[in-house]
Amino acid sequence: MKNNVAEFFDKYAIDFNSIYAERNNFSNFINSHLRRSMKLRFIKTIENCYPLNGKNIIDIGCGAGHYVIALAKNGADHVYGIDFAQGMIDLAKKKAEQSGVGNKCKFALVDFMSDSISSTFDYSILMGFMDYIKEPRAVIGKAISITKSKMFISFPVRGGILAWQRKLRYMNRCSIFFYDKKQIYDLFRGFKHKNLTIEKIDRDFFVIVTL
Repeated sequence: MKNNVAEFFDKYAIDFNSIYAERNNFSNFINSHLRRSMKLRFIKTIENCYPLNGKNIIDIGCGAGHYVIALAKNGADHVYGIDFAQGMIDLAKKKAEQSGVGNKCKFALVDFMSDSISSTFDYSILMGFMDYIKEPRAVIGKAISITKSKMFISFPVRGGILAWQRKLRYMNRCSIFFYDKKQIYDLFRGFKHKNLTIEKIDRDFFVIVTL
């Protein structure tokens, strides 16, 4: 799963981090409109993790650590962020220390499908991760195996101008995979879970899996 995807995000780390940063009014306007889906899935994930006290959480494809740090600052006991891009991990560690939650956060350079994960977690988060996965059922199965309570996952919506724009932007960089609601239901067929909710938010499906 590493190869060109990891290389792309390793180089993209600083630019990706700036998407979440508070900058000038023009930048904030652009991000709030073009990156609305990223903002919404961030808010929904944090909200649905409450209450956070005593919770142990893994963020798979943690990027620059925005979810990890927010969860730690809002009461989670321990949050583990993994990514296969070294640039993202370096940024995440630095930001966690600067935010005063370095003691609650752990970051590691890990390929989720290739490397073993021995711990289990109350919640698992896969935001903006399935976009780049060629074999999504394998990822879902492994994530379920290490999750005790809930999984939060996003899938990019098939069709429309936003999907076309992303395909064009990522052309020759790394592969992007898009989904409709039926495909997502089919992906979870056969896996044991209590409930599955799928909500369309802008360019993404926001999925909560209760185990």
